[in-house]
Amino acid sequence: MSEQRSKLDGTAWQGFTTRAVHAGFDPDPLTGAVNVPIYASSTFAQDGVGGLRGGFEYARTGNPTRAALEANLAALESGSYARAFASGMAATDCLLRSALRPGDHLVIPNDAYGGTFRLIDKVFTQWGIEYSVAPVSDVDAVRAAIRPNTKLVWVETPTNPLLNIGDIEALAEVSHKAGAKLVVDNTFASPYLQQPLTLGADIVLHSTTKYVGGHSDVVGGALVTSDDELDTAFAFLQNGAGAVPGPFDAYLTLRGIKTLALRMDRHSDNAEKLVELLVGHPKIEQVIYPGLESHPGHAVAARQMRRFGGMISVLVQGGAEGARQFCSRTEVFTLAESLGGVESLIEHPAAMTHASTEGSELEVPANLVRLSVGIEDPEDLLGDVENALS
Repeated sequence: MSEQRSKLDGTAWQGFTTRAVHAGFDPDPLTGAVNVPIYASSTFAQDGVGGLRGGFEYARTGNPTRAALEANLAALESGSYARAFASGMAATDCLLRSALRPGDHLVIPNDAYGGTFRLIDKVFTQWGIEYSVAPVSDVDAVRAAIRPNTKLVWVETPTNPLLNIGDIEALAEVSHKAGAKLVVDNTFASPYLQQPLTLGADIVLHSTTKYVGGHSDVVGGALVTSDDELDTAFAFLQNGAGAVPGPFDAYLTLRGIKTLALRMDRHSDNAEKLVELLVGHPKIEQVIYPGLESHPGHAVAARQMRRFGGMISVLVQGGAEGARQFCSRTEVFTLAESLGGVESLIEHPAAMTHASTEGSELEVPANLVRLSVGIEDPEDLLGDVENALS
């Protein structure tokens, strides 16, 4: 392997942050620019018919800025291929359409992200796709949910929003024994905290809007795999359906990735401090955080994650009204959907991100509040939460 190739795909380096900073792009040979340029071109000149410079012909099919992002994401997840999309849901849609056909079945978490559930339940079932739900923390329950026509086992770990933990190695073994592929939505953990492909998963999905981008200024998604056949299918639909990120989106995501490790450590530090405040607080019925030894998935999370992340969920006294009041009283925590940005966010899943699960097997508790803990000074976050609960 040449030195150039080693740098582009990141395989020459063991360190995560070195790959995050360097993988996917060499300094520009013309100008020496150390950051990837924003190639704002919809088409590319050819040296004769079919004579492509660098393999680029039309921006929906491929763009140099996007290609740098994809190479970087593959390196971070220890995969061979990555495909970037205009959103996490676009990546989800591509995966489902690539891997499933009418009559096929998939297993999803019983507390999956509301958008994932909505797409499967409201759209894909119309085309003959069947699904069952199972708790990702219960390997036997997932095994029991698998049918002869199961093609995908879909896992979030930690789950959104109840922060349940799935044992990726065990779930991969169960899935593969049944002839199914294991998909891990790694959005909550990020590649820094967890790398599912190294644990046996076949596909990793990200909403790069969240921790990967990290600054609440770009929407995107990604699929990462080491399976040639899967990547060929993803690439075909990425181009054929065209839900691709623009070059500026790819650039912003790459810029965010460079500080991913630093941010995730600070998110985790702040979350751990906030958990100490919340545990035993008279207004809080339960604190849900994988870093707590009382969490049912703590041992598995400790084994497969570097740290426990920046997401906390709590059950608030006073039901739905108590949850709403808590959300409305914070000042440093901003009431908003999404997560994973440098700023702290708070939301009421039952009325916001997971409203689509109402009345289903995935309905979330009415008094659940989800906290995305940012990188602000911990004293300010602690004071804000304490004031909001007082």
